[in-house]
Amino acid sequence: MGETGIVPVFYHKDIEVAKKVVKACYEGGVRAFEFTNRGAFAHEVFAELMKFVCKECTELALGVGSVVDAPTASLYIQMGADFVVGPLFNPDVAKVCNRRSVPYAPGCGTASEVGQAQEAGCWLIKVFPGDVLGTKFVKGLMAPMPWTKLMVTGGVEPTQENLRAWFDAGVYCVGMGSKLFPKDVIEAQDWGYITDKCRESLKYCK
Repeated sequence: MGETGIVPVFYHKDIEVAKKVVKACYEGGVRAFEFTNRGAFAHEVFAELMKFVCKECTELALGVGSVVDAPTASLYIQMGADFVVGPLFNPDVAKVCNRRSVPYAPGCGTASEVGQAQEAGCWLIKVFPGDVLGTKFVKGLMAPMPWTKLMVTGGVEPTQENLRAWFDAGVYCVGMGSKLFPKDVIEAQDWGYITDKCRESLKYCK
């Protein structure tokens, strides 16, 4: 996450589409990918995707997103999740992840929440929703807490202006979802677009 700066965030019920998207991102230089736990049987898709990644994208860290409770975190860790991300901070999830030495990036929206998550062993904090909190929140938080590593998700765009604004504010990395994967691109199966957009975006990070 830190080396590349970008973590694509994606979900699709069709495993073949998920494989194509992950492979396209990987070929574009991405080395950390978040598959969100959002649809019915999402864990079954993730299990197959993990097997694919182990064979075809050997340098990729595949994690799970949208995790709000400990049982769900345990389920995905058992299937090999390299990291766990959530829209909120749940201390019980932190306990499960810490026990297995799996990074947990909880969603936080205040300095107090960030501090509580750090006390629970979370070294990477998700600023969410990013488009609501904005770059000023990141700058304001980093001033008194410069040791903090923040991943912003929500409204991040694959453009030089948007990405530079976040990294100049002090984020460790960003999570990108719908802006990186336009619906029409997925429907058209234009995997080359995704590869090119990832490669271009990585140039603007750090």
